[in-house]
Amino acid sequence: MLNNSNKILVLLGPTASGKSDLAVQIAKKLARTDWGGFNGAEVISADSRQVYKGLDIGTGKITKKEMLSVPHFLLDVANPKKKFTVVDYQKLAREKISEIFSRGHLPIICGGTGFYIDSLIKNATLPDVPPNTALRKNLKGKTAEALMKMLESLDPKRAQTIDVKNPRRLIRAIEIAKVIGKVPPIKESPIYETLEIGIKTESDKLKERISNRLDSRLKKGMIAEVENLHKNGLSWKRMEELGLEYRYLALFLQDKITQEEMVRKLQTEIWHYARRQMTWWRRDTEIKWFPASEQEKIFKEIEKFLRN
Repeated sequence: MLNNSNKILVLLGPTASGKSDLAVQIAKKLARTDWGGFNGAEVISADSRQVYKGLDIGTGKITKKEMLSVPHFLLDVANPKKKFTVVDYQKLAREKISEIFSRGHLPIICGGTGFYIDSLIKNATLPDVPPNTALRKNLKGKTAEALMKMLESLDPKRAQTIDVKNPRRLIRAIEIAKVIGKVPPIKESPIYETLEIGIKTESDKLKERISNRLDSRLKKGMIAEVENLHKNGLSWKRMEELGLEYRYLALFLQDKITQEEMVRKLQTEIWHYARRQMTWWRRDTEIKWFPASEQEKIFKEIEKFLRN
């Protein structure tokens, strides 16, 4: 009999913490059990860059082989030349959740983009602030550092979690803050019953994982991936907006930095990104944190949630 509950599982954590692999293992485990009446699970990605087609190696997008036949959604749903917003994500993810429920399966939201996750599970009221063309024109020539100082004076809390090297996001945050005083706190009116599992990793170990994963991606052809994206019409400017790997690979391929500088900067910036992710989640006291190695404890927590 199909399960008619509105329960969903959220698997979150900083970049390189092992969320994707664990989500597949959880889905496989559920296929062999009948916890709460669910006869399987399907995964919805919550990653602001994995939504884009062609951004595969650089974002660490899970491969078909790694999925082990577990259905995954909200990967490759957008053209990287166009901006995909949190509103777009919220709409598509809710549609997929309804479809997964209709199959008697458990939706697993898996990813590291905290705003995407909160917009979905907390039913966030998103700020309705239209673009300010004059303001954007005025801010366009400013450095990321100058924009960051402006945002810190307007909304210190938002400044703690934003990508400090991304002018587009900084300008949007300033735009919102100038209209409504600050980026608003999320107004919670959840429509799902949710268990949030966070994957925690010691700082030294996470740094090592970030470094090893970067080396692996370079060996898999991350540079060639970015070259092909550019050949197919994705501008260097847009790649810099997409951030992290794509920003620094674009700079390297334009001979603005050396490969050694690119690797060094990426290791530092990815680590800073992981710290911002953790800053975002610290305010959420409902997250239950586990090391990825404690699978049995995680499984027991999920079983208890689904059986209640």
